[in-house]
Amino acid sequence: MVSQHDARYQPQELERTWQAAWDRADVFTAQRDPSKPKYYVLEMFPYPSGRIHMGHVRNYTMGDVVARYKLARGFSVLHPMGWDAFGMPAENAAMEQGGHPKDWTYNNINVMRGQMKPLGLSIDWSREFATCDPEYYGQQQAMFIDMLAAGLVYRKNAVVNWDPVDMTVLANEQVIDGKGWRSGADVERRELTQWFFRISDYSAELLAALDGLPDWPEKVRLMQKNWIGQSRGLQFAFSTVDAPEGFDRIEVYTTRPDTLMGASFVAVSPDHPLARHLERHDAGVAAFVADCRRTGTTEEALEKAEKRGLNTGLRVRHPFDTEWELPVYIANFILMDYGTGAIFGVPAHDQRDMDFARKYDLPVHDVFHAQDDETPVDGTAFVPPKTEPVRYIRGFAGAEVQTGADAVEAAIAFCEERGIGRGVTQYRLRDWGLSRQRYWGCPIPVVHCDTCGVVPERKKNLPIALPYDEDGAPIDFSIPGNPLGRHPTWSQCTCPECGAPARRETDTMDTFVDSSWYYARFTAPRATTPTDLAEAEYWMNVDQYIGGVEHAILHLLYSRFFARAMAKTGHLPVRAIEPFNALFTQGMVTHEIYLTRDASGRAVYHLPEDVTDGKLADGTAVTIIPSAKMSKSKKNVVDPVNIITAFGADTARWFVMSDSPPERDVEWTSAGAEAAFKHLSRVWALADRIAAMPADTGSGDEDLLRAMHRAIDSITKSIESFAFNKAIADLYSLTNTLSKSQAGADTQTHVMRTLSQLMAPMVPHLAEDIWARLGGEGLAVQAPWPVADPAMLVADTLILPIQINGKRRSEITVPAEATKQEVEKMALADDAVIKALAGATPKKLIVVPGRIVNVVV
Repeated sequence: MVSQHDARYQPQELERTWQAAWDRADVFTAQRDPSKPKYYVLEMFPYPSGRIHMGHVRNYTMGDVVARYKLARGFSVLHPMGWDAFGMPAENAAMEQGGHPKDWTYNNINVMRGQMKPLGLSIDWSREFATCDPEYYGQQQAMFIDMLAAGLVYRKNAVVNWDPVDMTVLANEQVIDGKGWRSGADVERRELTQWFFRISDYSAELLAALDGLPDWPEKVRLMQKNWIGQSRGLQFAFSTVDAPEGFDRIEVYTTRPDTLMGASFVAVSPDHPLARHLERHDAGVAAFVADCRRTGTTEEALEKAEKRGLNTGLRVRHPFDTEWELPVYIANFILMDYGTGAIFGVPAHDQRDMDFARKYDLPVHDVFHAQDDETPVDGTAFVPPKTEPVRYIRGFAGAEVQTGADAVEAAIAFCEERGIGRGVTQYRLRDWGLSRQRYWGCPIPVVHCDTCGVVPERKKNLPIALPYDEDGAPIDFSIPGNPLGRHPTWSQCTCPECGAPARRETDTMDTFVDSSWYYARFTAPRATTPTDLAEAEYWMNVDQYIGGVEHAILHLLYSRFFARAMAKTGHLPVRAIEPFNALFTQGMVTHEIYLTRDASGRAVYHLPEDVTDGKLADGTAVTIIPSAKMSKSKKNVVDPVNIITAFGADTARWFVMSDSPPERDVEWTSAGAEAAFKHLSRVWALADRIAAMPADTGSGDEDLLRAMHRAIDSITKSIESFAFNKAIADLYSLTNTLSKSQAGADTQTHVMRTLSQLMAPMVPHLAEDIWARLGGEGLAVQAPWPVADPAMLVADTLILPIQINGKRRSEITVPAEATKQEVEKMALADDAVIKALAGATPKKLIVVPGRIVNVVV
């Protein structure tokens, strides 16, 4: 099949033609075929916020290049698409605009799918799903029940980030500068009964397994290691003096036991059991603790907050000296969830502790000293915080040990020998709180019964679907709080155990749950169980995962945990506990920002299509801000539909792949898009010229064929290594060589067809049309990938540059097998060298075989 020929490159009709041909041939429907190697490529699925932009185009084109290349290499390829569709934005839209989150979400999905399909992506759309489909989240509920039975899920009271306006729990990443990410309200600490995944039980395993992921970016592995946060330290207890009954000890964990001799105070979290006891009996403590709880629970919020404390009047004894007593404070910068919820402060060696000590006039004891310094430790002089590795510790029975890891281990050993404490390894990673007080999420499938307690729903009753109320009274989303909690009937049910009246759990799951297993569901998206093990056994793992580095920590960490949990509950093969073999984090597509100011000085942003030569249509000049990440709020987005209408999808694909390495940002410019379109038009015209060539012998056939095989070899290696911009540079080069060639018609036709195959992963529509026009058999997308002939990669001659006194002045062409002496003779016969020598003998003549000739005059 060939699209109707036109002398001009008209991509829009051409692209529709070939997309229809691929659909008719069912090219991209993934088939489990044990006779073939499989390849599973997956881009992080999008949130259906309304429209895609060029950043999405770049992301999905990268995956498409890999998928098409692997298909041509004979793999059975799985390249699916879905929608990460639950979450607060849909509920917020219902609050602000009216309507229902479900309608808003599915309308956006339809729009975004309509934008994506014209790109010609090799996606198996038959596997499409949204996480808000009951068929999907019903299987998620089934897994939750299995994980609950396996002890991977539990319920407890916990201190959470609470948005008092949206009236919901916020994850740490949803708290920005101490405020709710949507409402802007000051986030508070609140104790609620929450559901948790036991991810912390896997801390050591998740950490150790990172070293077995060599095809992940090192920066991502490091970010995960830091988040899991393994630390070696000492756990011990201070004995209290005249404390309330039951509080004779305050347990502490420290990674710096070598600084114990510098302790000035002990502090506990506002949520520590001691603080809770004191607040019940002391109005001053209650007021202080209540004020502390108005601060969020994130480390960032605590770090930025003013460090404040309240002296409880209690004291503890130093473990080395029972006569040495330290005051006990309640402090606002300590989280109960980290360590033991209590610390000892060492002002001389920690800036936070120093700030606290200055504020409350506490002593400063310097622990470290120079090797020959015997100055007593009396705290009379302020010594700035020190961490120099050349200083020594005093206080451990005269054992002088350099600071650093050796000192920590020496301090642990010293304490263990005396029964003061024990060395332990702890992790920063805490259990994953998954409860959210909102409507638009996956309902947690448990029932609360007055007789039986908390009971999992029966699987035969799944999915526990969200109420839509399309035939009854609509849910009013303008009222703050969880609509499920105030729905008149939804929570009413019967107990699965005893049949008595009961109520459903009204919390829904964190949306990170939805995205933590979708990769597994894609292997069998219509299965009546969470996965089909035969399909999962064949398709898993994801061979290449592609997405933004902003998901490097939580999404990837939760997905790694979930794969383990799914394996434990029988939903994935054990070998798939690391779900992503290779990870690529792409750069962003950026664009200039255009703004003017209104009468009040407020910024007014303008779309790129509304600006010409730095001015609006009415002549108003705009302020141009250098390129930044595309943002709907800043209006510096480029709609792919506009680009496809103007230039075609292949132009958009070519540009986002060609301008910079894929891991770096790329700036979208109209000039760059126009240049890409001109090049593709040139390729089209070149194919048109070759198709019309009369048969003749021509000349230079072998040179052109050598260039083609070098291009096959280089482009293959570049695609394999994600160096798409290098592959495109080689395609430019081969196009130029072919356009200047005097080879015969048969050779040029062969090379042009091969060029179309090499271009096909990037610009599949144009490549398909050229392939058909020049007599290619079948569809180019189904043709085997070209293979370079090793014999054609061996050059007969080499071009060697000649440097004279360090500057390049000439070059010579020499036989590839020329000896060093032969190269020297040819260099000395070069006109530039003869002129520079002026009859003299060179001081030095250095030949680097195959690289360069250096002449020193």
